[in-house]
This record gives sequence, C-alpha cells and structure tokens, in this order.
Amino acid sequence: MILKGCVLYPLCLPRNKQRCSRLWKIAYGGLLKIVTGSLLTFYVVLCLDGGMVLMSKQVPSRFMYPKEWQHLTMFILLTLNGCVDFMSKNVLPQRCVGLEKGTLVLIIYELLLLMVSHAKDSEGVELHVHSLLILVVFLLLLVLTAELWAPNMCHLQLMETFLMLMMGSWLMQAGFILYRPVSGYPWQDDDISDIMFVTTFFCWHVMINASFLLGIYGFSSFWYHCYSPSLKLTGPKEAPYYASTPGPLYKLLQEVEQSEKEDQALLLAKCSP
Repeated sequence: MILKGCVLYPLCLPRNKQRCSRLWKIAYGGLLKIVTGSLLTFYVVLCLDGGMVLMSKQVPSRFMYPKEWQHLTMFILLTLNGCVDFMSKNVLPQRCVGLEKGTLVLIIYELLLLMVSHAKDSEGVELHVHSLLILVVFLLLLVLTAELWAPNMCHLQLMETFLMLMMGSWLMQAGFILYRPVSGYPWQDDDISDIMFVTTFFCWHVMINASFLLGIYGFSSFWYHCYSPSLKLTGPKEAPYYASTPGPLYKLLQEVEQSEKEDQALLLAKCSP
C-alpha cells in the first residue's frame, strides 16, 4: 500500500559498473606508499656490504650506521602510513578519515624528530639542505595539526598539498645535491656560493610548486566555468519527486493530526479566562 505508485530502482548495478566502482574505490595512494616504502626499505638493507648491523662487536659496543637506521625508520613509517590508508579505505566497513589524519600527524611528528637529530652530524651544504627540509616538515606539521580540529577548511587543505609537494620535490633535489650531483663534482662545504645556490634552488622549488598548484586550480576553474554551464546556470537540482496516491495509512495520519489539533484548541479554550 505504501509503495503504491512509487518508482522502484534496481539495487544491484551491472557487473561492468561494479568492477569500475571497485577499481575507483581502491586506495591507490596507500598502495603507492606501501610499494615505495618497501622498495626503499629493501634498498637501505641491501646497500650496505656488512648488512644492517645495530651494534659493533667491539668492547665497549658502539651503535653502527646511525643515519642508515634513521633512513630505514623513515621508510618503515611511510609503509605503515600506506597500510593505514589502505585499511581505512578498502578493509574497514566504513572509512575512518580521523584515523588517516591522526596517523599522518603522528608520522610527521616522528619524521621531524628524526630530521632534527639527522642534521646534527651534518655541516656545510648538507646542513643547509637538511635545515630547509626541516622547515618544510615543521610547517606541514602545524597545518596537519590544525586540520585535526578544522578538517573541512579548504585553505588548510591547499596549504597541506603545497607543503607535500615541497617536501617531495626538495627530497629529490637533496638526493641529487648530496649523492648524485648533476655536474659530477661534489658540492664544496667551504664555498659560500654553493650554500647560497642551495637557498636559490629552494626558492625555485617554491615558485615551481606554487605555479604547478595554481595551474591545476586555474585549469579546473576554467573547465568548470566553460564546459559545465548547466551547473552554473541552473544551480543544484533537487532529486526527482514521484507523487503517489494517498493510501489508507496516509489518511489515518491526517486524521490523527487533525484530532490532536482539535484537542489542543479545546484545552486552550478551557484555560483561557
């Protein structure tokens, strides 16, 4: 009776649409973090000839390869972050955005601690490169911490995206500066021009990443205003409404509401002087 006159839709989608929807829902970002972190972890473990030895056999024992162990910890944190993202989006019955954000903030906190101690054994060009990276990580940490209390602010999300781009691009630049110089000659710690050009390269990264982000935003705005005129002119459309003939239950509800209104009117008339 209640469903009389209403339009019924199939609950199940076709198989090809189900496969496309499942592929679309896969956390590719989490999988990429897992694969990248795992590959870098194996690289750090296998790059040393003697293996990842924690302590020497001398008496008294000394810790071995402190920087390599810090690199290994960073890559393991990246892998764990990818695992949390994948579980939240594809394993849990309902996505938990708070879990993803909280895990990311915790990992960035640990990354900042590792970076600060990592730079203590550096000097010259290497110290300057790590100092600029610490600056980016610290600003990213502030933005992510603020997002825990204001998760829907677009300004914070834009700043997070920009700082993520900065951290990734400067990490790649740091690898070329410290380990694979383009010129083939190592940078000189006692040459002030090399240190000055490190800052110059960092400023270039800021401008390039900002331009890249601005270009994406401009292209998206242009596409929305030029190729989606119906959304701009008509505005949001309401869901289609299908009228149904009033059944016995609907008439009964109307009668109950009418009787309640009459009872309230009688009570008000008796209470009035």
